[in-house]
Amino acid sequence: MNKQHGNFYPAKPLVGVGAIVQKDGKILLVKRGVEPSFGLWAIPGGTLKLGESMHQCAERELLEETGIKAKAEECVYVFDFVEHDAQGKIKYHFVVADFAAKYISGEPQGADDALEARWFSPQELNSIAVSKNTLAALRTIGFSD
Repeated sequence: MNKQHGNFYPAKPLVGVGAIVQKDGKILLVKRGVEPSFGLWAIPGGTLKLGESMHQCAERELLEETGIKAKAEECVYVFDFVEHDAQGKIKYHFVVADFAAKYISGEPQGADDALEARWFSPQELNSIAVSKNTLAALRTIGFSD
């Protein structure tokens, strides 16, 4: 069963922020535990809070979802995520900014909105269900097989 999240049917677009963390030639991904994209592997991240910088959001969401501490650096990928329901109403609308983040410490553990968190090599991405926006972001930074 797909879990709902409080970000559906928004009155206006929401800002999502992700943290792209690499370590030892691998990328950190989470298996999403909420909609949208429930069950797909994706870049860890979440919704920007009022008064929070995007860098702070990337670092906070990363720690909450994975237990990994990292320093958010430059923005490397931005995209729109819009999903409609069967009646054509906008169910989700995010503007997402993904930031490169420098690994500091921690071992990945799925928590908060993430069912799992793991490091993946470029070759391993072919054997898991990865969100299309995650794949596009990873291609942008040159992380592919």
